[in-house]
Amino acid sequence: MREVEGRRLCQEFSAGYYGLCTVGGMLSAGATHLALTPLDVLKVNMQVNPIKYNGISSGFSVLWREQGPSSLWRGWSGKLFGYGVQGGFKFGLYEYFKKSYSDLLEGHSRSSIYFLSSASAQFFADVALCPFEAVKVRVQTQPYYAKGLADGFPKLYYSEGLSGFYRGLFPLWGRNLPFSMVMFSTFEHSVDFIYRKIIQHRKEDCSRTQQLGVTCLAGYAAGAVSTIVSNPADNIVSSLYNKKADSIVQAVKNIGFGNLFTRSLPVRIALVGPLVTSQWFIYDTIKVLSGLPTSGGVNRQLEEA
Repeated sequence: MREVEGRRLCQEFSAGYYGLCTVGGMLSAGATHLALTPLDVLKVNMQVNPIKYNGISSGFSVLWREQGPSSLWRGWSGKLFGYGVQGGFKFGLYEYFKKSYSDLLEGHSRSSIYFLSSASAQFFADVALCPFEAVKVRVQTQPYYAKGLADGFPKLYYSEGLSGFYRGLFPLWGRNLPFSMVMFSTFEHSVDFIYRKIIQHRKEDCSRTQQLGVTCLAGYAAGAVSTIVSNPADNIVSSLYNKKADSIVQAVKNIGFGNLFTRSLPVRIALVGPLVTSQWFIYDTIKVLSGLPTSGGVNRQLEEA
């Protein structure tokens, strides 16, 4: 790793570093969400119409038969640009807040710093994402609503006004805040556990390939755990965006408390596990190619409380 250290593009925790993390987050989130658009289309339709789309294989068959293969890529622009913007905010601000909170809250537990940092970053990331998500969900579940963002944005604005873009902001926070808090914390602790208990070497003593392997293992664990936590709010978001309910309370009643946790969960795990793993892999690959260490684990800013 000394060889890499000698050709860093920027120093850690500099303005350039946070800019690089933001770009890395945009590229990793935008690319991975775009690649998994077909699964996302199925997931949203399973949430909105669970009787018709009652399984992964049968759901794909219904979409293909009734709406054609192009339906599987409906909403791709919202995935690419919306989640690209969100990823930039999420990863870039997480790095910034983690450093800021670790300096400000010296002596506090690492978990509390991870929770606060990820929640703060996700708060702003969802404000940026919400308009894209509002259009995307409508495009995916209403075949003749719009072709994408270009015609979807003006149509939504003319029909519902500015409030239509942020109709689902609170449930989006309800879904993504716990997801992000659990995801980042699980990732950080998983990385630390793998180096301490399994590899039993410091990160700095491992090769870049080994470091990226640790990133992938920790990323998948983080994705699976956080998916279970956020599933109820994800169902509520889809219900509100498609006007199946006028309020969060009504959405819960319509879906059923038990169904909040189980509806579309298998497809979400199939979607989010590889998604989060790929995001962390691309993000850390960009870091490594820039001469920076991979993410996660204890460092000099985050000592044990």
